[in-house]
Amino acid sequence: MIKLMDLLNEGINDKGIFKAVFLAGGPGSGKTYAAKQIFGIPERFNISMSGMKMVNSDKELKFLLKKFGFGTDLDKMPDEVFKNLTGDEPDSSGLRDFGKSLTKQRMKLYQQGKLGMIIDGTGHDFGKIQSMKSELEADGYDTYMVMVNTSLEVAQKRNQERDRILPPKLLEKSWQDVQKNLGSFQSLFKNNFVIVDNSKHLSDEEAEAKFVPLVTKVVRKFVSKPIKNKLGKKWVEKQKLLRRK
Repeated sequence: MIKLMDLLNEGINDKGIFKAVFLAGGPGSGKTYAAKQIFGIPERFNISMSGMKMVNSDKELKFLLKKFGFGTDLDKMPDEVFKNLTGDEPDSSGLRDFGKSLTKQRMKLYQQGKLGMIIDGTGHDFGKIQSMKSELEADGYDTYMVMVNTSLEVAQKRNQERDRILPPKLLEKSWQDVQKNLGSFQSLFKNNFVIVDNSKHLSDEEAEAKFVPLVTKVVRKFVSKPIKNKLGKKWVEKQKLLRRK
């Protein structure tokens, strides 16, 4: 039987504990691919090599679309069907809201366990990320943002290669919203902010050469650093005291 103290000891010594990295970038920016390279997330898994958990509402929506037989090629759907499936209006299907609620519950469980998180989103809603950042920091977390950026032309091209294709006009609006928020995100996260240019189509070797230095110098450094947040540090100190007792 696994002892409770063994679990406690493992938790407080986890490098990713009380660390939250926001991953932002418009549809077609390749941020999910970049995240796998930056954080070392194997295919078909939801956890990085450092033990940080991935949180992504798109993943939940994609699962629901497939589950109920709609498929994920949104660009080929009639406008009314697309709005009904992905909208959040009172008369819509409610799938998007359901997907968001599943993601929120998953994130809450991670947060209750003080686990490290990679929060994957587009970054088009500045207020939402600002609110999430404040909530996590009030719970003891240190926060960071990795912005994966690309040109609109490249984003549109990649969008057509995705299994969940967005209407071009919707992608363009989301891309423009993200660009408008770049300066605000830099001000919000200050030194804990980095922009990754992912405009070029890279081979596996080129991607490794581009992203590995970023992992070593930026992300891994942030994850491995001692917790700065006073509330987080206090929680760890209390757990160590309980362990000694």
